[in-house]
Amino acid sequence: MNPILTSSLLLLLSNVFMTFAWYAHLKEMSHKPWIIAALLSWGIALFEYLIQVPANRIGHTTLSVGQLKILQEVIALTVFVPFSVFYLKEQIKLDYLWAGLCILGAVFFIFREKIFAS
Repeated sequence: MNPILTSSLLLLLSNVFMTFAWYAHLKEMSHKPWIIAALLSWGIALFEYLIQVPANRIGHTTLSVGQLKILQEVIALTVFVPFSVFYLKEQIKLDYLWAGLCILGAVFFIFREKIFAS
């Protein structure tokens, strides 16, 4: 399988775990002491790291560290926005669109050598 695709799919999965680790306790455990939420989040994050580290190693065979980081940020927002809207019941705002356009600009600049290399 293509290393960029493999890395992207693993980063997508790792971001699902990390989003839950960082934010699910805001809804599910708001009545519990923060230390309980932190320990549970740490346990979830362990699985995220077991996926994220291989994702970055595989991706780094083809991509630079900067490209990996921007790819991870795009994937993180792709996971976070639906999570915040559907799970946490946050209202979607026009600012999400502007932030997304800024990220698309970052994608263009960090990947332009790959895009226009022909």
